[in-house]
Amino acid sequence: MIAAAAENNALGKDNDLVWHLPDDFKRFKKLTTGHAIIMGRKTYESFPSPLPNRKHIIITRQKDYKPADGCIVVNNIEAAIKEATDDEQPFIIGGGEIYKLALPFSDKIELTRVHGTFEADAYFPEINTKDWELVSEEHHEKDEKHNYSFTYLTYIRKE
Repeated sequence: MIAAAAENNALGKDNDLVWHLPDDFKRFKKLTTGHAIIMGRKTYESFPSPLPNRKHIIITRQKDYKPADGCIVVNNIEAAIKEATDDEQPFIIGGGEIYKLALPFSDKIELTRVHGTFEADAYFPEINTKDWELVSEEHHEKDEKHNYSFTYLTYIRKE
């Protein structure tokens, strides 16, 4: 899974992020390029167009949903994961409901913790430290390009 979530686990509001962190966008692109990305329909629709060099797998309950050419549509998390079996490192990219559904299937979380609390309508699930081990942490202060400080956190599922 890959996500940016505030200290109160806020992900976004009205199908948009509530912060702008250019370095986090660059990291997202670097990590996900060349891989399958699994997302809900609303997350997919928040993009101006499909993201280049990624296999898009969209989960929706809509029976006749028609995304851009080349995107795969499924109706549950299990089917999405099955569509990504040819990729050793597919990424769950949101939104909130999809993260909750995918958590039991995930073995790694790349989380950008945005230091602040925000009003939101989508939230990242709570990370239970009994199940997850923090293996990497990299802090970034706010600066002229970033209105908030943030920390890249990498969690691995405990055996």
